[in-house]
Amino acid sequence: MHLPSYLARIGIDTPPPPTLEGLRLLHRSHLLSVPFENLDVQLGRKVTIDREPIFEKIVERRRGGWCFEMNGVFGWALAELGFRVTRLSGGVMREKNGALAEGNHLVLRVDLDEGVYLADVGFGDGPITPMPLREGAFVANGFRYELTPLGEDWWRLADHVSPTPLTYDVKIAPADEAQLAGQCAMLQTAPASPFVQNLVVQRQREGGITILRGRVLRHVRPDGADERLLESADDLLAVLAGEFGLDVPEAAALWPKIVERHEALFGDQAG
Repeated sequence: MHLPSYLARIGIDTPPPPTLEGLRLLHRSHLLSVPFENLDVQLGRKVTIDREPIFEKIVERRRGGWCFEMNGVFGWALAELGFRVTRLSGGVMREKNGALAEGNHLVLRVDLDEGVYLADVGFGDGPITPMPLREGAFVANGFRYELTPLGEDWWRLADHVSPTPLTYDVKIAPADEAQLAGQCAMLQTAPASPFVQNLVVQRQREGGITILRGRVLRHVRPDGADERLLESADDLLAVLAGEFGLDVPEAAALWPKIVERHEALFGDQAG
C-alpha cells in the first residue's frame, strides 16, 4: 500500500487519525471519488480479491470496482492508518437465497474507542457513512437504511434507496477468505450472476446517487429520480467519463450486449 497515492485518489491530503471522525471522512471521500462498477466482469477480465492488483486498478489506473475490490483496498488503507479492521462475510439477499448467498459480499468491521462500526464502500447505493453496530433505522445522504440483529452473530441491513428494499446479511466474525474467493470467482463466471448479465455502475453524490444499469441512467435523490436511456456506444463512453470519471474506451464493445439485454428485459418498451 502506497498510502499517499490512495489518499490522493480519494481527495485527502493529510492522513486522518484512527478515530470515528477519521473513519467518516475516509468512508465518504472514497464513495464520492470511486465508483462501484463491474466493467471488467462484463469485458471478461478476471477479478481477484488479492490486494496488489486491486490497488493497481483502483488507485493507479483510477478505476472503480465491486465489493471485493472496493472494501478490499479500503480495509487495507484503514489498517495502514492504524484502524482495527476485520473483514466480514456478507450475503446479499441471504433472506431469500440462504447459505448460497454467504460470502457474496465483503464488509468491514472497525473497532473504535467510540464503539463497533460497519464500513462498506462496496454496495453501490449503500450508506455513505459507516454504520454503528446497533439496531434501528438511520439516514445517510438523505436515504433511509435499517440494521436489524438476526441472532447467532448475524445482522441485516435493509437499503431503502429503491422502491423495493434490498438487503444483505453480515456475520460479525472474521471472514472465511476461501469462501470470499470462491464467491468472487462464481459471480464473474456464472451465467445467472447479475454481474455477468448486466452492466452496473454507481457513484455517490452529495444528496444523491447516480446509477447506470445497462442502458438506463438514473439520478436518484431522496425526493425522487430522473432517468434516460443511453442511445449509443459513444453515449455510453461519454456517461462513463462524465458521470463516473471512468476512461474505459474498450467498453464501447459492450454496447450490442447492453442493447440485447435491455430488449430482453423490456421488450416493446425498450425504447
